[in-house]
Amino acid sequence: MSAAPALRPPRQTPAAIAAYKTILRDALDRRPSGMRKRLAEALGKNRSFVSQIANPAYPTPIPPGHIDAILDICHFSPTERASFLAAYASAHPRRAASASDGPAARTRPLALRVPDLGHEAKNREFDRLVQDLVTRLARLAEPPA
Repeated sequence: MSAAPALRPPRQTPAAIAAYKTILRDALDRRPSGMRKRLAEALGKNRSFVSQIANPAYPTPIPPGHIDAILDICHFSPTERASFLAAYASAHPRRAASASDGPAARTRPLALRVPDLGHEAKNREFDRLVQDLVTRLARLAEPPA
């Protein structure tokens, strides 16, 4: 008797990843100026990161933890949202259950007034630390896996 073949995780193909990145890129291109900057700030990343995750030529997948922020900030139409989530699920079947279908969907925006540290690099670092703290606190609210 031969051993049963080992189950392998589905392979992420560059074409499947490019499909949802194309939807994101097209949505960003139709939005007002400054949308990439707002998305970068919400993700706690640089604008170049947003350009990379929205570029179908780069096969690097979008981290699942960024999906809800992308959907929230970019204000996808219902059709765009459905297409994006379907393409993402197709590219990443094991990650298909987006947080937008679960507890993380129960999020809300919160605007804070924080001190201006008088230096752009310090302000960016402060903002990144606050975003990181909020992200870590939100993980505490998630049910155990």
